[in-house]
Amino acid sequence: MTVNRRRLLLGSAALLAGTAGVAGTAAAAPAGFPDYRYRRLALVKSKLRYNPTGELIFPTIRGTKDRISGARAAYYLYYAPHDAPGGICLAYANSLDEEFTEYPANPIISRSWPGEYSVSHVSSPHAMWNDDVKRMYLYFHGENTVTRLASSADGINFRYEKEVLSTRLMPEGTTETSYARVFRHDLPSRGARYVMVFMINNRSNHRDIGWGWSANARDWTFSQTPLIRHQDVGAVNVGGPHLLFRNNSVYVVYNTDIGSGGNILITEVGRDFSLRRHLGVFHDSLAGAPDNGRAAAPSFGTYQGREYMIYEAGDRLAGNIAIARAV
Repeated sequence: MTVNRRRLLLGSAALLAGTAGVAGTAAAAPAGFPDYRYRRLALVKSKLRYNPTGELIFPTIRGTKDRISGARAAYYLYYAPHDAPGGICLAYANSLDEEFTEYPANPIISRSWPGEYSVSHVSSPHAMWNDDVKRMYLYFHGENTVTRLASSADGINFRYEKEVLSTRLMPEGTTETSYARVFRHDLPSRGARYVMVFMINNRSNHRDIGWGWSANARDWTFSQTPLIRHQDVGAVNVGGPHLLFRNNSVYVVYNTDIGSGGNILITEVGRDFSLRRHLGVFHDSLAGAPDNGRAAAPSFGTYQGREYMIYEAGDRLAGNIAIARAV
């Protein structure tokens, strides 16, 4: 397996001088991030009890140590199919180098929650351990116009909390507000302790990255202008955003497509989200399996001191969850 290379967007080369690497070795990464090499699939589809559509998307990896008493394993992996009926699913493992075991009662959240909602599908789970309340907060969409929140003490049995984002809260003509991820990050000037990044589809039918902030991860204020616009990075659509923290700064990584084909890009936004420094390709998708030219929706974890990227590999309607390790 050859190591992926970062490529620079037009005009970014001056920011990243010296990033070219010798063939077969890791290239220097934007802002000092590592390159990642594909290791294995996290899940084998043929073994899954719950696999209604043959597609697995939007992984989130979370460690359970010192958080969940009596956890089934050291790592919980949340994922979902997208197309109806969707369903938020859980798998678990004791390392990030092994096949994950499916939770036997998936989905843990379905498209119908009596007394709360009934929709065609739920998908795009993002889990965040909220130290303020000692609960796992899980954000998910259904329909694509609404992002919802559920919470759990054990990471398995969830109670419904509320809608946290919808197209009603965005500019007129917005048709999607989904694929949200939430992170603990202080924004003192906004009285906020959490930041959300998400995909927004506007009236031009191109996807951009939106963002919002919150004091408690439940009640949110949203910027009415995109954080990252598709045209600023030469893409038709951008989505699947994730925040990374390094060099006393904040970065957004995100994929450049929604359907088939695309890489993961990186933009520095700074600690106060005032920068827009587009640094180019963070992860170049593999031409062959499992990416087949598309890598998307990354999540990140650490195992035995090594950094891992767990991501959506392959066409969205036939994709799987892949594991890559820093080199």
